[in-house]
Amino acid sequence: MTVSDIVRKDYRTAEVFNKYGINFCCGGNLPLQQACQLHNVNVDSVEKELENVTNPISLPPTVKFEDWSIEFLVDYILNVHHAYIKQTMPELSAGLKAFASSHGDKYPYLHEVEEAFIDLAAELSEHIDHEEDSIFPYLKLVSTTFKRKEIYGSLFVRTLSKPLSLIIETEHKRIFSLLLQLRKSANNYTYNDDVCPNHQVLYNKLKEFDADLLQHKRLEDNVLFPKAIGMEKELLSDIDK
Repeated sequence: MTVSDIVRKDYRTAEVFNKYGINFCCGGNLPLQQACQLHNVNVDSVEKELENVTNPISLPPTVKFEDWSIEFLVDYILNVHHAYIKQTMPELSAGLKAFASSHGDKYPYLHEVEEAFIDLAAELSEHIDHEEDSIFPYLKLVSTTFKRKEIYGSLFVRTLSKPLSLIIETEHKRIFSLLLQLRKSANNYTYNDDVCPNHQVLYNKLKEFDADLLQHKRLEDNVLFPKAIGMEKELLSDIDK
């Protein structure tokens, strides 16, 4: 099996070949062992890394996010979804730019895909900063205040410039609208069988990014924010007692 064949079979293997500077695209028609010898890389080590990237650790399906505390949910989103976005966005931006530059004449739609991703990335960066600087610290404060049943708890409620419900209605809807535009530009990340491995890798990474973003959004919209809004309401109701 050639390097190109390996990547065509599973796009996640591309990151291993990129790490060692092994060409998996138009010049990737060498068997794995020969490609490793050419780059003075231990083939056993590469095979182990290929196995690791194609068998990632995942959460069991029985995990109930709604049972998690606000603090744990926030830390999970920060360390999983935000970390993924921060690592992946620059890689995808650079990859799309390079590929559109080299293959844009053959695939003119790549320029539209690149622009759509740039717009989404800009909005996401701003939203993540807002969450990390204001929203998440506020959520943890509300949760701590609620658990301790502190008499001054109502003073902390709605100290954000926007209420949580408005964030869901505006920022999340705007991000989802830009995601829909990316899907449209990339034809829902589908491609012909004859496209080069680089094309396949980029589109599969976009599809992965899309799926992670949706899970991230659902976790906030359906679990994290409703939990916090419920606590806000109880804290505010204490004012009238």
